Amino acid sequence: MANALKVAPQTDEVHSGVKDVKPITDGLADVLADTYRLIFKTHAYHWNVEGPLFYSIHNLTEAQYEDMFEAADDLAERIRALGQFAPMAMKDIMARSAIDDKHELPTAGEMCEDLAADHERIAHRLHALIELTEGRHDPVTEDLATARSAFHEQAAWMLRAIAKT
Repeated sequence: MANALKVAPQTDEVHSGVKDVKPITDGLADVLADTYRLIFKTHAYHWNVEGPLFYSIHNLTEAQYEDMFEAADDLAERIRALGQFAPMAMKDIMARSAIDDKHELPTAGEMCEDLAADHERIAHRLHALIELTEGRHDPVTEDLATARSAFHEQAAWMLRAIAKT
């Protein structure tokens, strides 16, 4: 039993029929990194938003970061199911992510616009991942990427609808 705690994770060769898994898992890791960065940004805006639309934005961002937190697990588990490692260090998340931080405290409207742009950025990366799966016999990753893209596109639309003046 003492040896059970000495087992180190390893990459595995997977024989599910998926071809050339490394580019797919790299794409998944990029989306996972973006998701983690956007979870934090969304949560931070959720904590700090103020104004007449506080309740609406507060509740919408809560629903969004909760959805993304669940999705992060799905993305990481897909990477592992393809025999590769999910990112394990915050520096890897930061290096892979296309999500940026604002340098100044934004208004409620700017928060919504900023988050909407980030959701669209992730949707674009997911579209690229879908294209990457073509010819590699990976409908599972394609389905996951399609579902996540639908979420991010809807999130962007909802945030932009709130931000309209």
